[in-house]
Amino acid sequence: MIYIFDLDDTLYDERQYVESGFRAVARFAEQKWGLNQDESWQSMLAILDKEGRGAVFNRWLAPFALDTKTNIKRCLSAYRTHQPDLSMPAAHLELLHRLPKPLYLVTDGNKVVQHNKVKALGIEALFKRVFITHRFGVQHAKPSTHCFELIKQAEGCEWQDMVYIGDNPAKDFVNLNKLGMQTVRVLTGVHRKVDAAPGYEAHYRISCLDAFSDFRF
Repeated sequence: MIYIFDLDDTLYDERQYVESGFRAVARFAEQKWGLNQDESWQSMLAILDKEGRGAVFNRWLAPFALDTKTNIKRCLSAYRTHQPDLSMPAAHLELLHRLPKPLYLVTDGNKVVQHNKVKALGIEALFKRVFITHRFGVQHAKPSTHCFELIKQAEGCEWQDMVYIGDNPAKDFVNLNKLGMQTVRVLTGVHRKVDAAPGYEAHYRISCLDAFSDFRF
């Protein structure tokens, strides 16, 4: 069996990255505009928890009349290019060490951001190859099966010999299910309570990644 993992909210809690990124933006804002770093960080978190990610920087900067397009781009740059402070549960790291090799990672998102996450977690050497789908063009982000097809070709295996472990029922499993791949949904992170649309649910669901140790395919 070829084990392929998602990254965010599967191997680690993505909230860590968001909080780390807000710290970087708050430091930038203090240096650039003299805004209090801790107050900025708390404000961004409060907006995130109340309204979601959509316009956090706009809402935070608006009271200071700093919510221009240029300033928002500066904040996004500080967020996306910062070196994050991330950690993975010891049990997850132990699982990656224990599973038979090769392992692969397939993750969506900004190329720089996702690379920095993998680097911060120190896990790249555990995988035969890390696929950041946006390196192949946004059209190959999940639910595209492009990167999975590359893995299948590299390993010379059949679809049923591959398993993908992810968390997002909106895009992680639907097309892989159609191909006959095994799929496992980890009920963690922001998607843990989401009801999957018909055909979009994984074959198996587990409450946390620790439970994957009990699986036999």
